[in-house]
Amino acid sequence: MASLLQPDRVVYLVRGEKKIRSSLSQLYFCRYCSELRSLECVSHEVDSHYCPSCLENMPSAEAKLKKNRCANCFDCPCCMHTLSTRATNIPAPLPDDPTKTAMKKAYYLACGFCRWTSRDVGMADKSVASGGWQEPENPHTQRINKLVEYYQQLAQRERQERDRKKLARRRQCMPLAYSQHTIHVVEKYGLGTRLQRQRSGAPISSLAGLSLKEGEDQKEINIEPAQALDEVEPLPEDCYTRPISLPEVTTLRQRLLQPDFQPAGASQLHPKHKHLLMKRSLRCRKCEHNLSKPEFNPTSIKFKIQLVAVSYIPEVRIMSIPNLRYMKESQVLLTLTNPVENITHVTLVTCEEGDPDDINNTAKVMVPTKELVLAGKDAAAEYDELAEPQDFQDDPDVVAFRKSNKIGFFIKVIPQKEEDAEVTVSFKIRHDFRNLAAPIRPSEEASDVNVEAIWLTHHVELSLGPLAP
Repeated sequence: MASLLQPDRVVYLVRGEKKIRSSLSQLYFCRYCSELRSLECVSHEVDSHYCPSCLENMPSAEAKLKKNRCANCFDCPCCMHTLSTRATNIPAPLPDDPTKTAMKKAYYLACGFCRWTSRDVGMADKSVASGGWQEPENPHTQRINKLVEYYQQLAQRERQERDRKKLARRRQCMPLAYSQHTIHVVEKYGLGTRLQRQRSGAPISSLAGLSLKEGEDQKEINIEPAQALDEVEPLPEDCYTRPISLPEVTTLRQRLLQPDFQPAGASQLHPKHKHLLMKRSLRCRKCEHNLSKPEFNPTSIKFKIQLVAVSYIPEVRIMSIPNLRYMKESQVLLTLTNPVENITHVTLVTCEEGDPDDINNTAKVMVPTKELVLAGKDAAAEYDELAEPQDFQDDPDVVAFRKSNKIGFFIKVIPQKEEDAEVTVSFKIRHDFRNLAAPIRPSEEASDVNVEAIWLTHHVELSLGPLAP
């Protein structure tokens, strides 16, 4: 079961912008290009953002405004699990008679995994269950805002300078009247800054796509350079004599999760808003068709489009491996599974000498010369006792067994390198494919159309493990 327990034992070659070897379960298949696609040769598009705890869905603009964090859910600063809101009763003085007390409900944050609570760091309890939790202020907020404004102005100047250079090059190829009209429009209305004007209330931390408002480009923003201090705060006198309590010291991960404060003690840890997750679509860069598109609802795990390779390409798995010895022939049992509903014809071919794809081969492989025929996938076949088995007239020297849409076949392997620890073999798998999802002309009936089969070839590499001692 190489594709389930050890997915890297059988890899397929993807010829995209660069050659990538990956297991079939991690690849996609473009039905329009009839080629394999990996995550590095597709375009990633963000569909929506959502909170993994409360499943609140929000558009990209709102997620950017909230810095990709949920406003209602928090993570535990100690163990990073989701915090839950707990209710308790506390005595509170009556407004009419302060000498008398009455029980009042109070809410606080608690972690059900490490038992951390918001009371451990002195956060006040709330009278309502949601919102309004106290958050520490960053002492360097003004400095960061000043730096962001300065770099916004610098980016605006560089963008205007690039636009002027483009306009100057374009002006040489334009007619005189058109170029003068273009210059007049640009000088009158600016270089598109009105369309990119910063929205009110946008977060100061997001720099991409923002520009300064009108009139701010004339105002020079100067920042004071940071200065190193010669005198630093001395260490406390009991720094080397005070016993260390490890539960009171934060770990490196806890400090890096709060880079604006980097708390050194556990008493300084404050809960952080939970990060948002996203649903993304994958699009083929060659034909721009969708390969994967999830449903918009965050509570659903279904896909509108999901062209995974295991649903279209015959899958090779390793079933049994004998003891491999140097320069001795061994017989390896592989399985081949047909994922489509029609009969598939498969031919195995060894790699030719000098093949640029055959770079990891450390053994000589002999594959069956006869064509392998795979029955179509039928989910109800194993439960149908009255179904008649198909007779494919298999050669017992080649095909070990046949069950539904899967067959087991033998290949012969002769390791060629004694010093290498791993034995790797590679071959080509060639099979026919019928694109049943191709558009049909409206003048023809679906039953009368015979979809023409095309032949696809894939490079497969198998890692058979080390040589026997």
